[in-house]
Amino acid sequence: MNLIAAVDKNWAIGKNNELLVSIPNDMKMFRQMTTGKVVVMGRKTLESFPNGLPLKNRVNIVLTKNQNYQVKGAIIVHSVEEVLEELKKYDSEDVYVIGGEQIYRQMLPYCDTAHMTKIDHAYEADAYFPNLDEKEEWKITATSDEQTYFDLEYYFVKYEKQVQ
Repeated sequence: MNLIAAVDKNWAIGKNNELLVSIPNDMKMFRQMTTGKVVVMGRKTLESFPNGLPLKNRVNIVLTKNQNYQVKGAIIVHSVEEVLEELKKYDSEDVYVIGGEQIYRQMLPYCDTAHMTKIDHAYEADAYFPNLDEKEEWKITATSDEQTYFDLEYYFVKYEKQVQ
């Protein structure tokens, strides 16, 4: 299973339920990697999308504690166990955890690959991704050349969990 996120120098991912910055090349990479696949997210992440609608051309699985939550075009689950049960229907390589902070933390133990866009800037933020550089079992297995968007520098970095 995969994780995918854009993080700043401090592993921040968002503020006030919005991305820290919108980099067109990062958005393009996200679309290319997740289209036709399964995306797992929390309710707040779903509600941050245009009109609060599920992403097109993907299976959208939304994890929320709200038992009455419903949204057209998404599968709603209420626990990590329910997510894992639902995901048995799909190839784990086609599953992408897309946020937010709580969902990344809950799903991290079940994932083996993380596709990170690492932005060389520190933003004011209130949501963070677990720092994979501090986790012994996660190793960088690929890094892109430096990318730039106006004055921002960033890299596409692939982390893989090493089997102990």
